Amino acid sequence: MAVVFISPKKRQKVFFLGIAITLMLFLIFVSFAVFLAKPAEVPQTLVFNKPKVSIDIGIFDSDQFKGLKSYAQMQTQYTYRATTEDNKVKIGIISAESEEEAKATLSSMGLAIAEIKEVQTGRSNPFTPYYQSEAVPTTEAEE
Repeated sequence: MAVVFISPKKRQKVFFLGIAITLMLFLIFVSFAVFLAKPAEVPQTLVFNKPKVSIDIGIFDSDQFKGLKSYAQMQTQYTYRATTEDNKVKIGIISAESEEEAKATLSSMGLAIAEIKEVQTGRSNPFTPYYQSEAVPTTEAEE
């Protein structure tokens, strides 16, 4: 029998300690190599060159620019309830820039306005599908 001066547990401890020290030295070397490395030079072709832009203000004096028309004002929707000349109740929605314009349009259609109010934007239940409108549909009914 051979005489062993180091026990197997001690040998195993030394082995794992050697691997741990080697791994730590490798990590330290890699971290120094990464953190102390100088950044690489960027070639001039990849650098953004700001273009020289010249704006021609003379376009504002051209006939094309002067002939442009401004957008129409956004129209608001109004729900109405009105009576026709033959006493039928008509309920519906009309779009106009103001409530006065909506009343004038309805009056020109020969309707006597009983009630008109602005349609509120948005939906009371955000989970209803878009194809299910909350607005009042246009119907005709006799009084």
